[in-house]
Amino acid sequence: METFSLTDKVQTEADKRKQDELKASGPIPEHIAVIMDGNGRWASKKGNVRVFGHKAGVESVRDITESCAQLGVRYLTLYAFSTENWGRPRSEINALIRLLVSTLRSEAKRLSENNIKLTTIGQTERFPEACRRELQNVIELTQNNDRMELCLALSYSGRWDLTDTFRRLSGKVASGDLKVEDIDEELISRNLSTSCMPDPDLIIRTSGEYRLSNFLLWQLAYSELYITRTFWPDFRRDGLYEAILSYQMRDRRYGKVDHSLKNGMSNFINHITS
Repeated sequence: METFSLTDKVQTEADKRKQDELKASGPIPEHIAVIMDGNGRWASKKGNVRVFGHKAGVESVRDITESCAQLGVRYLTLYAFSTENWGRPRSEINALIRLLVSTLRSEAKRLSENNIKLTTIGQTERFPEACRRELQNVIELTQNNDRMELCLALSYSGRWDLTDTFRRLSGKVASGDLKVEDIDEELISRNLSTSCMPDPDLIIRTSGEYRLSNFLLWQLAYSELYITRTFWPDFRRDGLYEAILSYQMRDRRYGKVDHSLKNGMSNFINHITS
């Protein structure tokens, strides 16, 4: 079965130059989240079953993980398996789980050697014991790595994340350990599954679909969106560079007015009222 390697490959001079230019052109996102979509359609276009697309998508995981680490991205979150995916045919689910287990088993050492920390978010308890064991082994092996954190969203959905958080906070209110008036946005953020990482700066969705698909609904409030029609198995580092370049060209105001625009409006208002 095909696996991926997270060992840094020998970069070409052209690729190194692209990365240097990208770093010089603006800020590199601290946290990138990716909705890896299009594996099944990619396989269908090639006359193969959907599982073939999932296997091919592993190479994109390798390349994007590697290039993010090289660029200095601190957190990379990949939407690997949603809660809705449990509704897919059992044969496809079993194939996805086997692919995950085999990849974790073969890449644990390489992840550690490349100083990449693996974490997960989601209802991983729904996976078979063998899968959970492999996940835990890699998590423990890489827990002290600090080059980049690779977070796999497994059996995850944004609504589950919020519902789970509200239930736990409600329990604290019922027990008297928390006052209702103390619940604010900061407290909710601290109790989400992503509490140990900043909200994503950039979210990338492949395959051209314009929706969030129940992914990080709270955390993506001010993330910059980048949609590409490229299917995930064909999305590689050049596509990542284009996404980051697009991000660098955005004016991230977080709902506020641009300072220069604000000054211009003030001058205009003063002029027409004088």
